Amino acid sequence: MTAISTDEILATGASRPTGPVMDLDVHETFTAWEELLPYLKEPWRGLIEHKAWSPPSFPFAYWTGHGLNRADSNPGSGAPAGSSYELFKEQILDVYPIEYAVLTGQFMPGDLETQFEFASALASAYNDWVLDHWVARDARILTSIHVAPQEPQAAVREIDRLGDHPGVVQVMLPIGRWAYGDPFFHPIFEAAERHNLVIAFHHSDPLKSALGRGRYYIEWHVNVPQGAMSMLTSLVCNGVFDKFPSLQFVIVESGLSWLPHLLWRFDQNYRSLHQEIPWVKQLPSTHIRERVKLSTQPTEDFSAANWLRLIEMLETDRTFVFSTDYPHWDFDAPEESIPRELPADLRRRILYENARETYAAKLGGHA
Repeated sequence: MTAISTDEILATGASRPTGPVMDLDVHETFTAWEELLPYLKEPWRGLIEHKAWSPPSFPFAYWTGHGLNRADSNPGSGAPAGSSYELFKEQILDVYPIEYAVLTGQFMPGDLETQFEFASALASAYNDWVLDHWVARDARILTSIHVAPQEPQAAVREIDRLGDHPGVVQVMLPIGRWAYGDPFFHPIFEAAERHNLVIAFHHSDPLKSALGRGRYYIEWHVNVPQGAMSMLTSLVCNGVFDKFPSLQFVIVESGLSWLPHLLWRFDQNYRSLHQEIPWVKQLPSTHIRERVKLSTQPTEDFSAANWLRLIEMLETDRTFVFSTDYPHWDFDAPEESIPRELPADLRRRILYENARETYAAKLGGHA
């Protein structure tokens, strides 16, 4: 979707939602890696202090007018978009009736292929930095626990350390390198369930399609849903839904119109091949409808009538949760991405109710 500017919204009203909104995808970041130094112990601190490490980089150039981010999200003075709470408050919290905004970060420790202990240390430092610099400043801001899933026992320790913090509502896992249905990762799910945390998945830079990354950024961007489909298949077939019956899942920023196809094809194959996975006790579509939410961003440009057709095909209006993807170039404003022609109760469910119900176990205790 094409975002209108904050000034336009404030000047015209632009059919802003009047009821509460929950935004489930805000990409905050720090100005420089050195901001994490107070939260790191040696030997990890020295690797940052002496610039002995270079984080992995995305292999594509961004052809959009202002690169990865929307034009008005740069705070100036060389600071990256997403690094200013004040600007986020001005452009999002003060513009829309946001009850809660959930931070998802721009740093994914699960992307690191080597030196897993360092990845875990960075995750822990980043979590503490976010709590101090964002969550502590505004009761509307909630956050994710970032972990290095490649080191599950360290991830469990981090979840146990922060899982009961009232500003923490989920564990963030990147889609790109790992198939989390593998029992190797199940301790992470067990820890999340123990603390009433949601599991959130977000695609990350290493993500590839079935045929690789492709030559162009547009190929990579179009194919992002393949990662989400593969992840859901992995979780169902390896019994994650059956093994962790109270765990809830959110897939962030992977689109939404692909879901009916996956449910239909998955159920058909389950009926034919369920003897291979006897531990899966329900149809895949039942597990997914009851336990998985998809964030709306990036919403495909289809009409209100097609929204209703999609919901009819899914046989539920409980699947979609709203997100802006601030501050990225394909930011979705609520008055544009959720058609105003939809019934008011359905818009409210997408913009707020579905998310509020998904995170209810933690939000009840958040001041």
